[in-house]
Amino acid sequence: MAKFTHDTIVPFDQSKQGKKEQVEAMFDQIAGRYDLLNRFLSIGIDKGWRKKAIRQLKDIQPKRILDVATGTADVAIMTQKILQPEKITGIDISEQMLAVGRQKVAKLGLNQQIELLKGDSEAINFPDNSFDAVTVAFGVRNFEDLDKGLSEMYRVLKPGGRAIILEFSKPKQVAFKGLYNLYLNVVAPKAGQWLSKNKDAYQYLNNSVKAFPEGETFLHILQQAGFSDTRLKRLTLGICTIYCGNKKAS
Repeated sequence: MAKFTHDTIVPFDQSKQGKKEQVEAMFDQIAGRYDLLNRFLSIGIDKGWRKKAIRQLKDIQPKRILDVATGTADVAIMTQKILQPEKITGIDISEQMLAVGRQKVAKLGLNQQIELLKGDSEAINFPDNSFDAVTVAFGVRNFEDLDKGLSEMYRVLKPGGRAIILEFSKPKQVAFKGLYNLYLNVVAPKAGQWLSKNKDAYQYLNNSVKAFPEGETFLHILQQAGFSDTRLKRLTLGICTIYCGNKKAS
């Protein structure tokens, strides 16, 4: 039984598949236009969000980084440019998203630095204590089992390592809430349907953002998964949030 409401939010209500399989199918369908849709729907602001999240790792200078739900490798590529670690491994359940990401990585000549693998974020195929840092941008909402996914991220982190999670959230300012809800309820699904021919994907975005346990609630969930020194930073009037959590040094 799902512990969190968002665990039960799925892209295709009529499907008999589980959330994980539906999310994989959804991203396979929209992979070719995913980057265009991101830039269009966020007016390009998402690039700045990603950069701010990655910079939360500067002080620990990670050598090996795991990018969970890497998608088309935006965060992996940006992380390589900003932090220049020895190796970044990106995992994702959507082979079509990874295919787009691999093309981008190859075009930039980063095949030695960035490796993209098909993988399940809730059963990460690496030993304990493998990475200095774990990143995930706009991916934890898609976990079928949030606790399991976060526990896996904690497991593969080295002691003293850090997880950085970037996720949508809901603005607190009353004056901005109405405009934001109009965008999320009407503009994003319509634009998603027009650009990708897949309205379900962007209706799912709306539903999953609304149901996600954000803010201090999410910090508590991180703590329950074992993370310490947890903190958050709200961006752009609260429509996006960076969450940080460390694994205690042994």
